[in-house]
Amino acid sequence: MIKKFFFLTVFTLIPFMIPSVYAHTVDSVGPYRLEIGWLNEPAISQETNGITLDISEFDPALDPTKQPFDPEKGVSGLEKDLKFELVYKTEKIILKLTPDHNTPGKYYSLVDPTVSGFYQLNVLGNIGETIVSLSMHPPKVEDRTFIEFPEPADKTQQQIIEGHTSLIDEISSLKGDIKRIEESNRMANVGYAGIGLGIAGIVIAVIALSKSKK
Repeated sequence: MIKKFFFLTVFTLIPFMIPSVYAHTVDSVGPYRLEIGWLNEPAISQETNGITLDISEFDPALDPTKQPFDPEKGVSGLEKDLKFELVYKTEKIILKLTPDHNTPGKYYSLVDPTVSGFYQLNVLGNIGETIVSLSMHPPKVEDRTFIEFPEPADKTQQQIIEGHTSLIDEISSLKGDIKRIEESNRMANVGYAGIGLGIAGIVIAVIALSKSKK
């Protein structure tokens, strides 16, 4: 009976012991509640994503960070008055807001976070006569190896490097053939023409591999 009570207690407390890693960030300015988050969570580097913004009026008698977004109090028509400034270390980009026409007060901006880590989002502009200048932090962008299977994408880069090495070896081998043909002075015209075509083919392959790496 005691063991049963222990396990029931533990499993009941587990949801409260594990933090909500991908929870949205909530703040307020004036009488307005602002909530941001990634459009797709968890956010993965090099994956198409976006920033969402929910804006609504809140009950001043309650903590705005503990109130859910209320679409009935959503503030629409702010796509020209507000903008996002997404920051990663020293890099910055300005993103325009697109309204969700199905829900008043909901907005989003599409963006592809190419690097894992923590980003800062500055919400700038105004809501009516209320000036908005908030620095908010969406959840961490995870490295794409988080979802890669069965092998990380870096293996593709390694395969390209190995392909280049193989081509270099073949070119070195052809150079040796040329030297031997020059020394023996046999079938010079035919040999040079054939070897020249071989080198041209390998050069084209190297260029193709270099483009595929980019």
